[in-house]
Amino acid sequence: MENLIGLLVAAPLLGAVVLLCGGKRLDRVGHWLGTLLAAASFVIGAVLFADMLGKSGEHRALHAHLFSWVPVGGFRADVAFQLDQLSMTFVLLITGVGTLIHLYSVGYMEHDERRRRFFGYLNLFLAAMVLLVIADNYLLLYVGWEGVGLASYLLIGFWQHKPSAATAAKKAFIVNRVGDMGLSIAIMLMFTTFGTFAFEPVLATAGSASQGKMTAVGLMLLLAACGKSAQVPLQSWLGDAMEGPTPVSALIHAATMVTAGVYLITRSGAIFNAAPDAQTAVVTVGAVTLLFGAIVGCAKDDIKKALAGSTMSQIGYMILAAGLGPIGYVFAIMHLVTHGFFKAGLFLGAGSVMHGMNDEVDMRKYGGLRKYMPVTFVTFGLGYLAIIGFPGLSGFFSKDKIIEAAFAQGGTEGWILGGAALLGAAITAYYMTRVMLMTFFGEKRWVPDADGNEPHPHESPKTMTIPMIILAVGSVGAGAFFSVNSTFMKWLEPVTGHAEGHSPISATTVTIATMVVLVVGVAIAWSQYGRKPVPAVAPRGSLLTQAARRDLLQDDFNHVVLVRGGEQLTRGLVRIDDSVVDGAVNGTAASVGGLSGRLRRFQNGYARSYAVSMFGGAAVLIAATLLMRAV
Repeated sequence: MENLIGLLVAAPLLGAVVLLCGGKRLDRVGHWLGTLLAAASFVIGAVLFADMLGKSGEHRALHAHLFSWVPVGGFRADVAFQLDQLSMTFVLLITGVGTLIHLYSVGYMEHDERRRRFFGYLNLFLAAMVLLVIADNYLLLYVGWEGVGLASYLLIGFWQHKPSAATAAKKAFIVNRVGDMGLSIAIMLMFTTFGTFAFEPVLATAGSASQGKMTAVGLMLLLAACGKSAQVPLQSWLGDAMEGPTPVSALIHAATMVTAGVYLITRSGAIFNAAPDAQTAVVTVGAVTLLFGAIVGCAKDDIKKALAGSTMSQIGYMILAAGLGPIGYVFAIMHLVTHGFFKAGLFLGAGSVMHGMNDEVDMRKYGGLRKYMPVTFVTFGLGYLAIIGFPGLSGFFSKDKIIEAAFAQGGTEGWILGGAALLGAAITAYYMTRVMLMTFFGEKRWVPDADGNEPHPHESPKTMTIPMIILAVGSVGAGAFFSVNSTFMKWLEPVTGHAEGHSPISATTVTIATMVVLVVGVAIAWSQYGRKPVPAVAPRGSLLTQAARRDLLQDDFNHVVLVRGGEQLTRGLVRIDDSVVDGAVNGTAASVGGLSGRLRRFQNGYARSYAVSMFGGAAVLIAATLLMRAV
């Protein structure tokens, strides 16, 4: 079975190479080839999963060594894979949801002239993400990490004829480079501390290293996770990334890029367990981001950007859980998987709405679409119920567990984190109900576009609706399936470990509180958008609303602190270069030149001047000799 692990990456990578290098002869079949190879990777993963289920928990991990990548003296880097319960969970999510998104894209990108290239980029995205999660060392993980960044850049800016798309791609790429520096520094620190960057020796001995070093490594890993998973303070790229085709948004948000940071922190659990300060930083970032993203999602009229704020918030829940250590690792991954189902379904549903509305994204120009798009309405609605934590659906099981784990942290910290998670649940219920009401309920509000073309909403083709239906099934049942007999906990525990916290309040009380805030959030949204007509132009709103429409001023903050700060730093460095570096060089040259000019005066070519100089020198020597004798 070890021989099959490499094929998980090889299948989509082959698709990327063939589709990007095969030329126009593949235009007619390229989309199906890309989908078939994505599905092949999923089938291989399913075979490996079935084999893994036949073994006991301690013997399920598979290892495969391909070749020594960089053997130089004491430095050794291998291309080797590790497939355990954690990486298998990600493999099935990435390839399964990824295949459905490929199938959806067949219909969504039907009329795009560059469809073959698009599917090549999708295959590259899958290959890079799979490599990231099955690598057995941090350096090979870094290769997948950078591959994901490259693929996201290519896909976000796929419609590069649009300046906004090109700008968004560059923004995502640059912001992620900041996080990538954190990962590269962490790998260097690991090597200087442990002499290796392979998972097994690093994680096995992390507890014996100095806490200061582990804190530094943990903080650098957190910086990397903030970049890839769009967490504060590196979250500004995610909303703009919606400029890419909608299947790209679904792939980024549900199965690939933004989940990478959660994987990195969970995989590195032993490092964070040995660094309490780094764990505190992780928890803080998660709590702040889950509220930050939720507030942003409340003020967006662009349906995709509202869902982008939602993703930021839900990933915040996962980061929060991962920061709780063994209490929360399992629940972080559980919510990641359930989120993969309902968030992919929500984005594909948004794409279906756009497909029927001439690519309109402004929800104020929707209304009443449930009559025209019944399949999209039902599948999107199930995803909506799942994300708000409606009882019995997947989000109810996974997000409630995170809230319970937050309270179980104990003390003042537990109350603060649990309160933040509950508040986030209330806001989630509000903004997602707002999206649902503005899109599918009320009277129709669409108008002709600038060219006079009025939308004629209609249901999407089966290549788009079938993936939406499958994802809706997962949105309904995945959480309950994972929770029966603690199935998911038992599956991951050999890798992540698990510890029971001591919550000051019972699980039943947490569930009741969650249901109360859910009802409050839904009721407020209904009073604003269900009982009243939706105005064509958004009202000015409060200062918080205005700030939320501008992503809580995150770009303004970056401009003032980073752009202007960088400009000032650059000007200061230029002044130092001019006055100190160049000043020293130019000053030395001027001094030598000035001294040379003065010495040149004594070399005038007149014999009488030389004679006087010789006479003066001789007189000085005689006087000095006589003085020394007298003393």
